[in-house]
Order: sequence, then C-alpha cells, then structure tokens
Amino acid sequence: MSTLVVVGYDDMFKAEEVRLTLRKLQADYLIDLGDAVVATKDSKGKVKLHQAVNLTAAGAASGGFWGALIGMIFMMPLVGMAIGASTGALSGALTDLGINDQFMKDLAANMQPESSALFVLVRSSTPDKVLEELRGTGGKLIQTSLSHEDEAKLQAVLNAVNSEETPA
Repeated sequence: MSTLVVVGYDDMFKAEEVRLTLRKLQADYLIDLGDAVVATKDSKGKVKLHQAVNLTAAGAASGGFWGALIGMIFMMPLVGMAIGASTGALSGALTDLGINDQFMKDLAANMQPESSALFVLVRSSTPDKVLEELRGTGGKLIQTSLSHEDEAKLQAVLNAVNSEETPA
C-alpha cells in the first residue's frame, strides 16, 4: 500500500531540492517512489505542476520508434514515424500515472504566491535512513495518509535542526 505525503514550502525552489534528495535515496534503494511531483505557484498566482516524467515526450518517442518500424514494413517509414509520434504523444498526454493531477492543482491553488509543494507517493522505504536525510529541510505537512503518530514524527523531523550544524 502506498503512502501519500504533501509538504508545502515557503520557497519556490525548496520542493525541487527535496525531490532531488528523494531521487538520490531512491538510487540508493532506501525509498521506492510511486510518484514525486513539485507544484509551484508564481507571483501572479499561476500553479504549475513539474512531473518527474514527461509522459507526452516519452509517448512521442516510443510512438515514433514503433511508427517508423511499422512504416518500414509498408515502405513509408517517415509517414509511420509521424503517425506513431503523434499517437504516442496524445496517449502520453492523456495518461495520468501516480497522483491525480486535478487533486494536486486543487491543493496547490490554496498555496501562497512564490511557494512550492512536494507531492510524494511512497511505495516503501527505510524510514530511519530516509528521515535522517530529510532532517531540517523545513516545510509544513499539508496532507498525508500517515497515522497521526507518524505524521507528528515526520513534521518533527522536517522542523528539526540538522545534526551536521554545530554551535560555534
């Protein structure tokens, strides 16, 4: 069962920084992310979702390859590539994997201008090591599917002063 965590930040770039930390942890097999999306709200109030994977581009590339391959069979590789790329791009744009885009947009609409939020769908993790990496990153939990106890622990870790900082 996956866990949803949404953390809001006062800075427009902090959510992306934390997402990069989570990607590093995923590369080290300490967390398995189902989805990780950054939402930003600019000074004009416009919300933008920054998906981890651009499904439109991936669909176009895959469709172009398969279209060219099928087009070669019928001696029209360029036509096949064009049709395959457009079909792949369309299917990629219509695909919504992971966290529902409308849910993210609705939640992000309530954010302050010049801020960001990180939406994370976690399949599994090694909690003690992940929490240590997130210590002191700040942010406020907006919504989670965690228990109240685990939610309080996560918020405490986000608020904690990083252990690497030593007093002078």
